Amino acid sequence: MKQLSLDNLRTFVSVIEQGGYAKAGEWLGRSQPAISLQIKKLEVQLDRKLFTKVGQRHLPSSDGNWLYPKAKELLEMNDAIFRSLTPAPLSGRLRLGIPNEFASTLLPGLIGEFSKRYPDVSLEVTSALSRDLLHPARREQFDLILALVNPEEETKGERVLEDEVVWVGDPSRPLVSDSISLVLAPDGCMYRSRVIEQLKQQTRAWKITYTNADLSGLVAAIQQGLGVTALARSSLPQNLTPLSHPILPKLGKVNICLFNQDTQHPVISKTLSEFITSRLKASA
Repeated sequence: MKQLSLDNLRTFVSVIEQGGYAKAGEWLGRSQPAISLQIKKLEVQLDRKLFTKVGQRHLPSSDGNWLYPKAKELLEMNDAIFRSLTPAPLSGRLRLGIPNEFASTLLPGLIGEFSKRYPDVSLEVTSALSRDLLHPARREQFDLILALVNPEEETKGERVLEDEVVWVGDPSRPLVSDSISLVLAPDGCMYRSRVIEQLKQQTRAWKITYTNADLSGLVAAIQQGLGVTALARSSLPQNLTPLSHPILPKLGKVNICLFNQDTQHPVISKTLSEFITSRLKASA
């Protein structure tokens, strides 16, 4: 079976479309002798003269004109196959909404890895309370939202992980048994609501000694001995540990969900969702 060289056919088509051997060579990044050699090989294989030299120009012969549209068709089919099987590089802007604690613990490593793999994707990240991210007046500002959802709530989000809410503190600072000092995020924080709800069901004294919406502020307060807080286990910073103590009630579970709202860049959103999901499950 004889087989045509697509490389030689591409050179043949380029000579016709670029108007000569020299210009075809510039177009393909090859020397003029290399172009001549490829055309010669094609002519020998087909046993046809494909070009006629008129002055300094090479014009297609009648056989060359006959071959030209067929060569174009073969090359277009070849290129279409590779386009179909080779995914286009991801590019565009993605607006991500994420809770404060995950922005501090999950994002640094994830964003670096994602950006290296997809350098043409611009990530615009906003961190806030889950309640604020999912508020109807605000959620349309984001393409992808990671948020905490109570297990009993109905949600349109995809549950990535059912996580445990744990007490968090500095193990070098033991708890005082007569009362519980708390460092918490502001009203609207799910952890704050869960902690207060559980503590109200027991008789032990408790007080909020410090409030800050930022995780780094809560961590600093804990390390200064101002109290303890609560977080999803998968969002724990490395410098704090879960606490287990008879005076601390169980805080139950929380669903960590992804809300994919992006209709302009669905592939980018899906790819980042997969990154976030794999990182969360690895940290659980």
